[in-house]
Amino acid sequence: MKSHFLPTPVLGLSKVAFLSIFIGAILGSCSNHEGEVAHPIAIADMGDKAGMAALKADVEQLTSDEYEGRETGKPGAYKAGEWLARRMEALGLQAAGDSGFFQSFRYKPHPPMQVHGDTSKTMGMAVVREIVGRNVLGATASLVDTTVRWGVIGCHHDHLGWGDENSLWRGVAEGDSAMHPGADDNASGVAVLLELASRHSVASLTGHPLLMASFSGEEKGLWGSNHFTNEPTVGLQQVAWMINFDMVGRLRGDTLAVYGNGTSPVWNEILDSCNARKGAGFELVLSESGVGPSDHTSFYLEDVPVLHFFTGQHEDYHKPTDTADKLNYQGMLRIADFAECIVGELELQEEIPFTKTKDSSSDDAPRFKVTLGVVPDYLFSGSGMRIDGVSEGRPAQLAGLQKGDVVVRIGELEVADMMGYMEGLSMFEEGEQTEVEVLRKGASIVVEVTWD
Repeated sequence: MKSHFLPTPVLGLSKVAFLSIFIGAILGSCSNHEGEVAHPIAIADMGDKAGMAALKADVEQLTSDEYEGRETGKPGAYKAGEWLARRMEALGLQAAGDSGFFQSFRYKPHPPMQVHGDTSKTMGMAVVREIVGRNVLGATASLVDTTVRWGVIGCHHDHLGWGDENSLWRGVAEGDSAMHPGADDNASGVAVLLELASRHSVASLTGHPLLMASFSGEEKGLWGSNHFTNEPTVGLQQVAWMINFDMVGRLRGDTLAVYGNGTSPVWNEILDSCNARKGAGFELVLSESGVGPSDHTSFYLEDVPVLHFFTGQHEDYHKPTDTADKLNYQGMLRIADFAECIVGELELQEEIPFTKTKDSSSDDAPRFKVTLGVVPDYLFSGSGMRIDGVSEGRPAQLAGLQKGDVVVRIGELEVADMMGYMEGLSMFEEGEQTEVEVLRKGASIVVEVTWD
């Protein structure tokens, strides 16, 4: 039976087994903090409904105004990290940082600094302020034991604050600001990590020790996970695998992207086995590469087998509209179940060999100077590039393209997949005009696009 945990009054639980412990309110106080009162509560298996409620409560806490969008180095991110540390401690995890649950890192951007996820923009020459971030690390066992192999379950808790250089909100470009709550990116991943920690606190997911790692600085360029792999609190020679959750809150149907299945020969069999379990049944979109725009990359580059879970891009990505009410909490629960099975299967492996993969972001990828102004549907498995979102005032919107259109031709180039789309963009300069053909509900439409 799945274990999902919510505070329950100690009295009146004759039909439900429970573990009574003293911790703070549902959102994680376990010691005396100003404005927080410790209460006796019970941790009980209460089914899927309670599991979804716990996931939602964690997401709503992280996306609250108190944390101001959790930008690395800002007070809101520090407050969010402190809350997360209390949640980990309440769930029985041991401090695994270099200062309690925290591992601090310092980064002084030296211009030109490439903006995370966008090769076309750089930060200005004036950006020289040192930024201090904090990873939050909890372990299921003592860090002293270096005779056993460890697994790492990871996520990132930072986001864009009031709209940093990575924001895709039009208002930022016009000088406005608004809090970017980052519900899917990545309060969803933090909530799934805490769900797995909750389950482990009652019934061990595995006999091997686990490091529950929530990194900061991911949005700036994987700063926190990179620092951890350079100065690990658990020896990397003991880390057998890393599973990462980043943007897992928008499951649509059964389609789930899993990246990194080529980084070890054990992954495909385990994924197939766990996906055949009751309640799973995902339509898995697999990518072998261990390199991508999230924290699993830092571990892959240290020869650690990785998996990265992702439910796809959407129109609210990196905008103030990425809010808690839009998440699929049932889907998040399914992903937690799937991951729990994978962790259990990993314990049965005598060894978990590492395999180097051909990186999807390698130098043979096309370079381009123009954009269409769309969010691609990275989970689309058909022919062409399906549009998952259209930015206002950009070439696609101005040409009349819509969400759901499938780009099949740019100029004379037939577009079969994402690489073909990128190749098409590489052929043009800003201001040039080109025919773009799309399929809309099966019908061919040709529009004239002016590139920017």
